[in-house]
Amino acid sequence: MTFQNDELNMEIIEIKQCSDCKSKEFEHNARKGEDVCMDCGLVYSNMAIDEGPDWRSYEDTSQEQSGERTGMPTTNLLHDKGLTTDIGWKNSDYAGSSLSSMNNKLFRRLRRQHQRTRISSSTERNLAVALGELQRLAAQMGLPRDVREEAAYIYRKAVEKKLVRGRSIEGVVAASLYAACRMRKIPRTLDEVGEFSRTGRKEIGRTFRAIAKELRIMVQPSNPKDYIDRFCSVLKLPREVITQAHDIIDKAEKIDLTAGRGPTGIAAASVYLASKMRGFERTQKEVSDAAGVTEVTIRNRYKEMCKALDIKL
Repeated sequence: MTFQNDELNMEIIEIKQCSDCKSKEFEHNARKGEDVCMDCGLVYSNMAIDEGPDWRSYEDTSQEQSGERTGMPTTNLLHDKGLTTDIGWKNSDYAGSSLSSMNNKLFRRLRRQHQRTRISSSTERNLAVALGELQRLAAQMGLPRDVREEAAYIYRKAVEKKLVRGRSIEGVVAASLYAACRMRKIPRTLDEVGEFSRTGRKEIGRTFRAIAKELRIMVQPSNPKDYIDRFCSVLKLPREVITQAHDIIDKAEKIDLTAGRGPTGIAAASVYLASKMRGFERTQKEVSDAAGVTEVTIRNRYKEMCKALDIKL
């Protein structure tokens, strides 16, 4: 029976053309599990194998209620990628009844010993500390899960390349998070990362450059447009101001006005200019606090834009 199944699979995979009209164009209907010829409608195969997880339950009533028979997916945010089990923190049995004082002490010792056995080397201990710091830093900065996963992956690669030696764990974590934000088009400035990190701006920038060079991370320069939505959200500006700021940057890029200038300064000045043009004025101090750049920078970029784009307010 196994040989017949193997033959059937090979026959389906090696199909070149329809046996009836000789057409080579087939359409796969995933809902019905059929391969259909697009010219004559011949159903070539209706025995597709579903390789996804099995959600049926057979004996366990708890599985039947939850509708799942699989565990959590692997993740880079845990030092063991979530592959090991854990003893629950609730001091109760399967029926929900409280445990006796003797059993409470027993399970407390078991949890402690189990936690120690999960970390078997200095590398895992380093990852456990670093990923906890990464979660704390990302939570304070309000970053989504995909950025955290990317940062954890970068940190793991840095540990493999032994880039953590001679550097603080906090600095490498902050640099990994900064790189992940740049790669996921959710840029944060070094000052913003340094505000929540236990390290300074200079150390984060220096560590980021070392990691990017050794791991060959191709990080594109930040685009001023990536900052506009966040700045406008902080300043509580409407959508029309966001659209106007994007238009200003598009025009500035066409005449190379943004070349050689900081993206945050360009974005802050365009938001300030757009708010004045649309009648939702914000002071330079308010924009400066939201963008994390000085008022002098905003004022200089604002004057350059008004002169180069011939904008008169």
